[in-house]
Amino acid sequence: MAWIVGTAVFLGLVVVALGIVTLRTGWVVPTARRRVARPELHGLGALLVGTSVVLQGLFFFPVLPGVSWEARFFGGNALLLTGLLLLALSQLLPVRRSQDRPGPSV
Repeated sequence: MAWIVGTAVFLGLVVVALGIVTLRTGWVVPTARRRVARPELHGLGALLVGTSVVLQGLFFFPVLPGVSWEARFFGGNALLLTGLLLLALSQLLPVRRSQDRPGPSV
């Protein structure tokens, strides 16, 4: 059972790293690049989802001090669902036009 949780923690760390890269540079994984309209929301959502997975794995191992199961359950689910909502919004919201770049001339 420990290797399953360890694998989940590793994948959570990968998602956290991808979220940080997306926040810093705007780079999105090629499989999601076509659908993502707002990379900042995508990066923040990935960061929250990865953090939720890593924290749940660390609570499984006796690494962090004991927290009640309610706090772990509701805190982990709040992080996970907030991250998933941000990932969905990054794909559903329209692209913002910045004021720096002029629009297409007609």
